[in-house]
Amino acid sequence: MTDQIIDAQADAPARESSSTGGQIAVLAALASVGTLATNILLPSLPQMAVALQVTTPAVTASITIFLAVFALGQLVVGPISDRYGRRSPVLAGFAIFIAGSIWCGLSTDLTSLLIGRAIQAVGACSTSVLSRAIARDLFSGAALARVLTLVMIAQAAAPGFSPLLGGGLDHFFGWRSEFVFVGAFALLSAIAFTAVLGETHNATRIPLNPIAVGMTYGKLSVNRHFLVPAATVGLIMGGLFSMFSAAPRILIEGYGFTPIALGLFFAGTVMVVFGSGMLAARLAPRFGLERAIRYGLLIACLGGIAILTSAYVHANVATFIAATCVFLLGMGVVNPLGTAQALSPFGTHAGAASALLGFWQMTGAAIGVFLVATIVPDALLALGIVLTGGCLLAILLYAMRGKAMTA
Repeated sequence: MTDQIIDAQADAPARESSSTGGQIAVLAALASVGTLATNILLPSLPQMAVALQVTTPAVTASITIFLAVFALGQLVVGPISDRYGRRSPVLAGFAIFIAGSIWCGLSTDLTSLLIGRAIQAVGACSTSVLSRAIARDLFSGAALARVLTLVMIAQAAAPGFSPLLGGGLDHFFGWRSEFVFVGAFALLSAIAFTAVLGETHNATRIPLNPIAVGMTYGKLSVNRHFLVPAATVGLIMGGLFSMFSAAPRILIEGYGFTPIALGLFFAGTVMVVFGSGMLAARLAPRFGLERAIRYGLLIACLGGIAILTSAYVHANVATFIAATCVFLLGMGVVNPLGTAQALSPFGTHAGAASALLGFWQMTGAAIGVFLVATIVPDALLALGIVLTGGCLLAILLYAMRGKAMTA
């Protein structure tokens, strides 16, 4: 019964047509707004704390509240887009995000900053969740996996390069300039979206009924075609965000990196994710999504085990970076292919499916960040535990999918 939510192939509006560079660029911009707005602030947290007369841990709440609102907001935006289309919610999201950025830039105390960050998150969750729904509107199958892979590469570049960018903006113009930058980025992205994409949801519109929305989420949550790949991606994203949050402590406090060197490390991770995205694009047509995802999970798990081992043997920084690259390689395969596998069967419900998937991703991210900061004082050991445990759990979960599909 739960499989009845899967759309018939004839009803799916997506197509196998080739994507254009402009479409991919706009989708990437939509997907990157949230991560850009979060990671660009990382180098400036101490300066923000001084300006707002609070402690640095207190300012870190601006990251936490953003992720929390971001996760929950997606559950509302998805069904709205299934009823009213993609264009209006995306443009409204950009407008809200820009308003939140202005609010943050003018904040003079922590409370005001947190309010602005919550407003930003409301807008960013709309553009992020609908980037996946729009991709599902336009493409399916291997074409969808290919597009999502390219979008993921660009999305990974945002948290990779944004700390370096944020450090430069802070150095020359102060931390408030970072909010000016992300607001301008959102404005340009909104213009590009209107020019290149516009409305893409041309299938049957789903009535906006809270009870029906809840039932849709409930059916998706117990549907093995959605649940397993979505949970797998959530676990992998938890590992990614835990790595981003732990890296400053590990590299600056543990290995003596400078803030600039840390920014270069984050920028270097983009190259790894780019390579893994190219690998995913080759693996999927050759081996199929199922086997390619399994390979990616195994690679990511090896990276987690290597980081855990390096913590126990007190390995040098080169070993840590190499182990991190292995994890990122596997993550870069699993994330786009798992996303494509979770969304492909749900054309008419693409907005709701994308929203629930985004909720899983951000929930995994929040849990990963929390665990890596609390389970043990040693950041390197904590990261190794989180990555290894999350990857092993993902492997076991995905193995259950294979058994269910063959049963």
